[in-house]
Amino acid sequence: MKREFTAVVKQDDGWWIGWIEEIPGVNSQARTRKALLSNLRSALQEALELNREEALRTAAQDYVEESILV
Repeated sequence: MKREFTAVVKQDDGWWIGWIEEIPGVNSQARTRKALLSNLRSALQEALELNREEALRTAAQDYVEESILV
């Protein structure tokens, strides 16, 4: 399942910096905009996977997963 997130990007002193608006802590920097977007995509995927693993570990057993649309 693909989801859409918002990358906030800007150039600052020769570096491209950015973060994912919807997920605190997902940020990066790179020398090019293309590299920054690639870094953000990787960081976002890793953060989502770690959050999912933590949620399932916390639930332990006898849980149900439900989809929620906003």
